Amino acid sequence: MADYDVKPLITAEEIAAKIDTLAAQINENFKDTQKLIVVGLLRGSFVFIADLVRKLTVPVEVDFMVASSYGDSTESSRNVRIIKDLDGQIRGKDVMLVEDIIDTGYTLSEVVRLLKTRDPNRLEICTLLNKASRREVEIPIDYCGFDIPDEFVVGYGIDYAQNNRNLPFIGTVHFHGE
Repeated sequence: MADYDVKPLITAEEIAAKIDTLAAQINENFKDTQKLIVVGLLRGSFVFIADLVRKLTVPVEVDFMVASSYGDSTESSRNVRIIKDLDGQIRGKDVMLVEDIIDTGYTLSEVVRLLKTRDPNRLEICTLLNKASRREVEIPIDYCGFDIPDEFVVGYGIDYAQNNRNLPFIGTVHFHGE
């Protein structure tokens, strides 16, 4: 039995509508690209990426990276590890890095730094969730789904200790006794 409850914050319908809006912006901004390489940061972004790329009308290639600074904690360790790197090359390509949530910015800034060394033609950032109140490293966000308060969230691919990824909505975690 879980020692916490999940209270809905963003509904599945709100997420779907926002993805339509983001996809329209991305399609317009990349309309002249030969191919957009969508780079997902696993594991939390996989549901968002699946839904987003199905709405894109530009030529798309999908690749993934795994970077971690959380483990099983609700707080970032600020020690970013690249666990899985890209399979393909991005030199001279249009790249959109897709993240589930931007919190302190440490993980994403490290990934952006690494990808920029590979000389992409263009590198833009898309996030489903932005927790700006926790930002410690500034990150330029090109496409943002929702600004959220400083609460720990799960659902729609985002987990707590590898649980709750399968929820169709984004919810806040409330631990018993809080």
